[in-house]
Amino acid sequence: MQWAPHVTVAAIAQDSWGRFLLVEEEAEGRRCFNQPAGHWEKGETLSEAVVRETLEETGFRFLPQYLVGVYHWTHPRRDLVYLRFAFAGDVDCTAPAGRLDAGIIGPVWMDLTEICSREGEMRSSMVERCIRDFLQGQRFPLDLVRSV
Repeated sequence: MQWAPHVTVAAIAQDSWGRFLLVEEEAEGRRCFNQPAGHWEKGETLSEAVVRETLEETGFRFLPQYLVGVYHWTHPRRDLVYLRFAFAGDVDCTAPAGRLDAGIIGPVWMDLTEICSREGEMRSSMVERCIRDFLQGQRFPLDLVRSV
């Protein structure tokens, strides 16, 4: 049997006050925070996946503008490996959709200081790492990832 990582996408959106869009959720039996994120589904591009996941988890429409990075993370307690594609962009918060995904409590905005002070409440170390890369100016064009 061939091994394959779990391919996920994540949205990084910063508001005019320097806060980042996160999602409070129930995961693995605890409340935690994550970027709007989820699994890449068959038949969609990675950009389409991050738009869908952000809408499903926050009710906000996400417009990806850049790829911030690709992150490899091994779950510390389970035999799972993730390959995360983190996208930066803007969100339209004016018309939130209705029902959010199961397990999602709702969207939350936090600045980097708040995120760092709540490190143990983050879903994984990827949350802070993706934001730090974004703040350091790491940006790649969306067409770096191509569908052929």
